[in-house]
Amino acid sequence: MKKVSIIIPFYNCAYINQALDSVFKQTYPHIEIIVINDGSTEHYEKITPYLDRIIYIEKGNGGTASALNMGLSRATGDYICWLSSDDMYSTNKIENQLAYMLKTNASFSYTNYHLINKAGAITSRGIGIYYPTRLQILKEMSKGNFINGCSVMLKKEVFDRVGIFDETLPYTHDYDMWLRIIEQFSVYYIDEPLLYYRIHEKMGTMQHARTIKKEVKRVKAAHKDSIQQVIAQEQAR
Repeated sequence: MKKVSIIIPFYNCAYINQALDSVFKQTYPHIEIIVINDGSTEHYEKITPYLDRIIYIEKGNGGTASALNMGLSRATGDYICWLSSDDMYSTNKIENQLAYMLKTNASFSYTNYHLINKAGAITSRGIGIYYPTRLQILKEMSKGNFINGCSVMLKKEVFDRVGIFDETLPYTHDYDMWLRIIEQFSVYYIDEPLLYYRIHEKMGTMQHARTIKKEVKRVKAAHKDSIQQVIAQEQAR
């Protein structure tokens, strides 16, 4: 049975217990849960009831990318997922996604997802974006990130090829990583909402929009030549 490592970066998030509850309700049994406390000063007491069932690591505040990299260094699973501490998994997220990946021999996949509000109520259903051909995926990803990181599952060995998250990118480390991955691997999509993505006023995308815009430009510039080369290769097929 394949083992799945779920990495949960945590920084002052009041919803951490809901994220953990959603992981412990998974129908797939062979998982390890790694919580990285990235220098939190609030809400860490909500983790206490779960300490005997998780791998818990405390570190100084270094941002989500550094927390993910710390989790990767401790992960022993064949497959890796990440869950933000304000989001939640569907109960069959791991089971269904892993089954799909094993069936298709996928190295990287992401899923459809719902939006929820502060109270956990669904506000928008099934808003995931997918393009049916590799060429379309490459072209659209060169314009911007449409992959929700918490819906992703990938083989751990992928990181051996593409490296770890760029810790100099506080908010767009995921976009940079997905570009590195899609330049070398096929992208698989599961059109089933397996993630609940929470919108609230304290989320990073709300508070740091200006910085994120600058980072996106930086990531696009860094990948411009390599992604265009892959697009040209795909067009020549």
